[in-house]
Amino acid sequence: MQLRDATAIVGIGTTEFTRGTDRSVLELHLEASLAAIADAGLTPADIDGVMPNALAERNAEDFITNLGLRDVAFSSMQFSGGASTLSAVQGACLAVASGLARNVLVVAGRLGFSGQRVSTGTVKASPVMAAIEEFEKPFGNLVGMQWFAQAAQRHMHVYGTTSEQLGHVAVTQRRHANLNPRALMFHKPLTLEDHQASRIVVSPFHLFDCSLETDGAAAVVVTSAERARDLPHTPALVSGFGEGHGYPPTSITQKRDMTVMEGLVNAGRRAYAMAGMGPADIGCAQVADGFSFFVIGCLEALGFCAPGEGGPFVADGTTGLGGRLPVNTHGGHLSEAHVSGMGHVVEAVRQLRRSVEPERQVDCETVLVGLEGNFHEGTALILRR
Repeated sequence: MQLRDATAIVGIGTTEFTRGTDRSVLELHLEASLAAIADAGLTPADIDGVMPNALAERNAEDFITNLGLRDVAFSSMQFSGGASTLSAVQGACLAVASGLARNVLVVAGRLGFSGQRVSTGTVKASPVMAAIEEFEKPFGNLVGMQWFAQAAQRHMHVYGTTSEQLGHVAVTQRRHANLNPRALMFHKPLTLEDHQASRIVVSPFHLFDCSLETDGAAAVVVTSAERARDLPHTPALVSGFGEGHGYPPTSITQKRDMTVMEGLVNAGRRAYAMAGMGPADIGCAQVADGFSFFVIGCLEALGFCAPGEGGPFVADGTTGLGGRLPVNTHGGHLSEAHVSGMGHVVEAVRQLRRSVEPERQVDCETVLVGLEGNFHEGTALILRR
């Protein structure tokens, strides 16, 4: 509880999101970083902590060298896949709250289209995937859409979840992206009929159940709540955060229950406890959506609905703008861009600042960000005005 509201996100920045670029990952990360630092009303000289992104294969020295950071006191790197982004924000908050650093830069995003593409299996395997490499890939279990399709199929078998319910996730988030000029899918409508008619990639996933492969980056700056009061924008106070790891962490197929995002269950429990809140206190959520099924799994793991109720929850309009719990109001990985979850954090801050387009502004005082990574690792972040 001593960490509740002790820190804040005060700067946000993104690059343009594209499908094709001749720029390097480092160039994109530096652009997003400079934008976030400027948005915070700071200069690179004010940054004394850096959290580089392992998925993008960057290190602190990249930023020290290219941004001219002369007095970095703290850096660290996280290795829990897509959940790493919020683990890095958590680390930044701990560094600031403990006095190790004053202003910490956190960056994510990669060449997800022009470089390492998930669909082609060219993403570099992390050490946690050794079991997959040795025991599952030889039998054709090669890429993420195959791994998580198995979890979705199991959810369908146990709870009766349907392809149409997955489609409602994709259609709702496309509707949000159609109101977001930064989104790759801006002005590109999608209907449930379009979703159902699209080709099956790996059953049960249709094409529109799979996230975009994107070139781009996003960054945030974390500082103390006290310092945040003197900076230009309404701070997004960090009320709670948490991290969790599923068991075993090395494979979906070996989980005790592959329908449950166990790591996110534990991460959410810790974040709620720190914030002194529960699901009913959250006004808006930005959750992992590498695949449409993730949204259903995340909503169940974070307590917004009971296990097995995620399908009806997303199909009845609850998660759309104007619904009880708007989800992924920027379009998410499915329709805005895939920048390793940092776009979800940026959107959360924008919602709390009241700085998004009026058509998709949610009247919320709190936003929860929940991310999944590797094989149901999880991280959660609760922000408030």
